[in-house]
Amino acid sequence: MSTAGVEEMGRVTVDFVVTNLEDVIRANSGEIPREKVRSKRLRGVINTGAMRLVLPETVAIELGLPMAGQTKVRYADQCTATRKMVEFVRLELLGRHGHFAAILEPDRKDALIGAIVLEDLDLIVDCGTQSLRPRDPDVVVSEIE
Repeated sequence: MSTAGVEEMGRVTVDFVVTNLEDVIRANSGEIPREKVRSKRLRGVINTGAMRLVLPETVAIELGLPMAGQTKVRYADQCTATRKMVEFVRLELLGRHGHFAAILEPDRKDALIGAIVLEDLDLIVDCGTQSLRPRDPDVVVSEIE
């Protein structure tokens, strides 16, 4: 479950859940009990100008998310850095879920949710109300050619 709200003008924030997807698969196969699935509720900022999911590095460590190499990042001020990435992140937001890779930020306290997550979950930022909502409340709509 998650909620959406506005922390300050122009910043849409949401509460959402991240889970170690490998744990979910292991629990589904009976390898581990459901209560051993590592999961965490986070607060995140929606940023349609960002592409990926960004998590605090401490969250990835706590959930035991597997490393997936590194990536170069560019910040709004045009500075660049190399950051670690993890994979097998299950994200639940507004009753929808998907599986993603995430960039890790060592000093970040909240998460950042970018366009890839929003597109995959078919969620729209409503600038007029500064809120996040599903395009269709009943189903994810997938655009195909």
